[in-house]
Amino acid sequence: MGDPAGIGPEVCAKALISPELQLTANCLVIGDRRAMRQGLKVAKIPNIEINPVKKVSEAKFSRGVIDVLDLNNVSPRLKTSQVSKAAGKAAFDYIDKAVKLALDGKIDAIATGPINKESLHKAGYKYQGHTEILAARTHAKNYAMMFVSDTLWIMLVTTHLPLKDVSKHLDKKKIVNRIKLAHETLFKLRGKKPRIGVAGLNPHAGEAGLFGDEEIKIIKPAVDEAKKLGINVNGPVSPDAIFYLANIGMFDLVVAMYHDQGLIPLKLLSFNKSVNVTVGLPIVRTSVDHGTGFDIAGKGWANPNSLIEAIKVAAHFARHK
Repeated sequence: MGDPAGIGPEVCAKALISPELQLTANCLVIGDRRAMRQGLKVAKIPNIEINPVKKVSEAKFSRGVIDVLDLNNVSPRLKTSQVSKAAGKAAFDYIDKAVKLALDGKIDAIATGPINKESLHKAGYKYQGHTEILAARTHAKNYAMMFVSDTLWIMLVTTHLPLKDVSKHLDKKKIVNRIKLAHETLFKLRGKKPRIGVAGLNPHAGEAGLFGDEEIKIIKPAVDEAKKLGINVNGPVSPDAIFYLANIGMFDLVVAMYHDQGLIPLKLLSFNKSVNVTVGLPIVRTSVDHGTGFDIAGKGWANPNSLIEAIKVAAHFARHK
């Protein structure tokens, strides 16, 4: 459900009444029944039953019903649109429960609503975000954030870092691992070798060292090593060109060096339609590509499209698990 003080309950409510999703998957909200009732109220959705359950087998999975695995951890006094320890703990509890159910084979995949990192930290969980929680809870060592849309597929080498720290967090092994994860994931989904492009870090991919030497010392050696493994990969390609080349079909996926390098073109082309997939986990996990929306929470304006896409992609990946 995501952070109960944000737009998570509202987008869940809007998404789960979609006939498209009812044909795609049996959806169970892991959250709080009171928060979901409030989500329905905010979304102005009448005539929908909330079915609170304690275990997956009690879910109805029927039209007109939203099944909620109710952790009963949201106080009626919780304030919308505010950072709080209580909301951070609740959001963490939902993730933790979902991971346990997925590892036990009780559910096939997880699609996560947005969480607020400040609330998470107030609750004592010092993670950068969902990805790090999931990796810790599943004991995954080689994992990455991959973003999927109709126009671009992006894998990130580094994630939530200050821009000034990106260079020192790049190394050959990490980039090779990302290329391998991208290759293995797409090959499993499509049954053929994907074409992978690797972005440079600096303008013009360093211009032969004039604008930085990370391409020469780190990125190109990683690409060369991946090629020796039989992977169809090219790079480093100038960052101002590679996303255009991918958009016209020259690459199936771009490995980007840092968060905004990959996410700016993706959101420009596919805002509210792109999906975050954590690859390298023993479970299937997708996520919305937006935050908790504290500025609009409680107003009924939140767009459910990203969650709808996240659930569709989760179902697709689960079939190819």
